[in-house]
Amino acid sequence: MPAFKKPTISPTILMLMIGLLAMSAISFFSNLGDVVPIPYSQFQTYLDAGKVKSVVVNGDSIRGTLTEAMPDGKTQFSTISVRPDLAAALAGRHVEFNGTATGGTFSTILSWVIPPLLFVGIWMFASRGMGGAGGMAGGLFSIGRSKAKLVTAETDIKVAFADVAGVDEAKAELHEIVDFLKEPVKFGRLGAHIPRGILLVGPPGTGKTLLARAVAGEAGVPFFSTNGAEFVEMFVGVGASRVRDLFEKARTSAPCIIFIDELDALGRARGASPMGGQDEKEQTLNQLLAEMDGFDRSAAMVVLAATNRPEILDPALLRAGRFDRQVLVDRPDKIGRVQILAIHTKKLSLAPDVKLEDIAALTPGFTGADLANLANEAAVLATRRGGENIAMADFTGAVERIVAGLEKKSRILIPRERRIVAYHEMGHALVARSIPGSDPIQKVSIIPRGIGALGYTIQRPTDDRFLMGLHELEDKMTVLMGGRAAETLLGQDISTGASDDLAKATDIARGMVLRFGMDKALGPVAWDTEQGQFLGQPGAFWQPRRFSDQTAHEIDQAVRTLLETALARAIGILSYNRAALDEGAESLLAHESLTADELPALRSPAIPATIAATEGRTI
Repeated sequence: MPAFKKPTISPTILMLMIGLLAMSAISFFSNLGDVVPIPYSQFQTYLDAGKVKSVVVNGDSIRGTLTEAMPDGKTQFSTISVRPDLAAALAGRHVEFNGTATGGTFSTILSWVIPPLLFVGIWMFASRGMGGAGGMAGGLFSIGRSKAKLVTAETDIKVAFADVAGVDEAKAELHEIVDFLKEPVKFGRLGAHIPRGILLVGPPGTGKTLLARAVAGEAGVPFFSTNGAEFVEMFVGVGASRVRDLFEKARTSAPCIIFIDELDALGRARGASPMGGQDEKEQTLNQLLAEMDGFDRSAAMVVLAATNRPEILDPALLRAGRFDRQVLVDRPDKIGRVQILAIHTKKLSLAPDVKLEDIAALTPGFTGADLANLANEAAVLATRRGGENIAMADFTGAVERIVAGLEKKSRILIPRERRIVAYHEMGHALVARSIPGSDPIQKVSIIPRGIGALGYTIQRPTDDRFLMGLHELEDKMTVLMGGRAAETLLGQDISTGASDDLAKATDIARGMVLRFGMDKALGPVAWDTEQGQFLGQPGAFWQPRRFSDQTAHEIDQAVRTLLETALARAIGILSYNRAALDEGAESLLAHESLTADELPALRSPAIPATIAATEGRTI
């Protein structure tokens, strides 16, 4: 790829500047030599005495020759004339006087030419300096040029599909792109053409950028890497110019791959802004749409893009002919997490008790980036304790640190608060153990962690779940209400410790009523749609409500009923197992942390028959 040529001074301009400087020097030194400058009053004295032989008048300047030599032996002189009336007045009072030159034609030319030339020289020097500071993408002349980094696959890309795990379906989909780039003639023999664009969609940290680099590494072609935000500037037209420049460079390097990370920064739907208008972002997006729709089919160019907000992209980007394929790069399942952990622990020294399957079971919902961070945190903990290798306890501690936050043993609770936290956490643990099918308890602790957690209860799912039934959601709400139920049975004022539990339980209840149609009175109606499926952010606050006030009241009643039922169920379970609750809380106060084997035994049956009967369920 040709580098951007910095501005330089041409030889012609340089020679012209040198010539003008030489002429000005000649003009300056021409006054020196045998010509003696004399006052104008002295010239009038010589003129009145008849000693002036000849003169040459040029404006105010007078040069001449005397008939006899002056005291210094020279006969040529020069002087500057003075106004006649002023000269007469000065001469009448015997005052010596002289004039000053106003500049000739050549001096006037120099005064008009030299300053612009100096300005041009300074400007070109400054431009060269700015260009040197920013490389190819810097400088005043390169503001409209693309900032994409060209990575040579043969030397710079060391990533292959073997380095990516947990996304087997996405890798299989992208293998076709690699085959197209390697052998475009073979795959085009039946009329098939290479896809124009592939959009990688998924939550943050799942490996979208890593997959794009693996495609370039496997195909062995140049890889242009850029970010959607790099196209947008405050200057109108700069983004569109950078898009054009990027595709022009890519055409000269075909076959190649263009990778645009965070496409949502560039491809947000037009007209979505409340301000409206054709702003700079929309012009840049229009140029990208034109380039993707118009680049030559014969050129083996693939545009890869990644985003975790596909719901806000412009529909024109997603139509066939532009981003032909959308590849989901989702969070890995348990098998995928084992494969990812195998990659990230390859260079670590592991103890014999470490089993990747057990670590994968502890980390449901973790992305590839989370698992890489987990392996590093475990290595840090092992190094800190002075271990010879990384034990399973280090991985467990790393999971707790990532999920619950940093341990804060320096935070001292007063005895009353510490007792409330112990009952609260033991309430969660015992309710979870009482309900068949709930995730097993891994650990219960009253050691403060993170910003606001005064204690925590960790459950370990046995399987990855993608569907949940009505009863399972009710069980989750009951477990979340276990802390508030234990505080209620303690007989003291309920505390603020259940705030996070109530928020999570309320979200489950509202989802059951609003999105999943699980309330019999409201019927199988989706009163709300899920927003931000990958980032989990709430929907736009200006979105209009799609139901009446009466329905809103019924929704509130249904949500409240679900939460009150879950709380009543948790209170019933703990009341039936009050001895185990008291024993477990005392053990927590004594040891601060308990594992599943150290929890107290529950009465049989775990859930009273009266509670099961009122719910209409067989447990």
